[in-house]
Amino acid sequence: MAKRIGVHLGTAGGASNAIERAREIGANTLQIFSASPRTWRAPKIDPKQCERMRELRAALDVGPLVIHTSYLVNVCSQSADVRNKSVAAFRGEVERALALGAEYLVLHPGSWKGLTRDEGLKLAADSIQRAIDGLPWQGTGFHILIENTAGAEFSLGGSFEQVAELVARLRTAAPVGVCLDTCHTHVAGYDMVSTEGYQETMRQAGATVGFDAVRVWHCNDAKAERGSKLDRHEHIGQGTMGVEPFRWLLNDKHFAHCAFIAETPYDEPGDDERNVRVLKSMVK
Repeated sequence: MAKRIGVHLGTAGGASNAIERAREIGANTLQIFSASPRTWRAPKIDPKQCERMRELRAALDVGPLVIHTSYLVNVCSQSADVRNKSVAAFRGEVERALALGAEYLVLHPGSWKGLTRDEGLKLAADSIQRAIDGLPWQGTGFHILIENTAGAEFSLGGSFEQVAELVARLRTAAPVGVCLDTCHTHVAGYDMVSTEGYQETMRQAGATVGFDAVRVWHCNDAKAERGSKLDRHEHIGQGTMGVEPFRWLLNDKHFAHCAFIAETPYDEPGDDERNVRVLKSMVK
């Protein structure tokens, strides 16, 4: 099967339009928001859009479909009100993902400010389980992907170990896997730039989250320096990481099963297509 390379795309005019746009720019996978990422309540998706999405994906061979959860969701918040809103919003995200036939729903674990990290970890696991309780995900191939974060203070998931711990808590109760982000990994302090550093970072990923659990890589260069903990994405090869880490990653046998999706800036028309083209050019 061809390497799965794509980009995050908008859904103006309907979610299914993103499928046609993906193929126009040379992508064979993609990520979208299923609703506005800055609203707690989202309308249900038109069943006709869901049907068209499935038909277009089959006809154009676009997949997997990855959906990114709203930025508002914080499943480990110290505030019970915010957690309850997050549980409801995340349940809606899962419902829309299942309706659209998405394989993956990416979730940032959230911020545990005001708590201990262990308390935040427990709240995150409990909230996710509450959100999916009773939903018909069994047998669909659908997975929630826990994404590593840039390592900011109080942010859950800033290390591979934290991601692995949350996945382990959820494994018996939820369809769960991992999404790793190159920019987040880099600014959290992992070395992906030197040859030896890349090898050691991937050894750590394998020893913690496990290679098989990683289903998606977000491919983003970084505006900030390694270890800065600043989550600022840059075009592929134009940031502090450079080109080589992406070349190594795209040809790494441990991740041959993964989708590689850019979340790079859109500074001018054609940026999404250019980043996809750069990533595709690195595949041996």
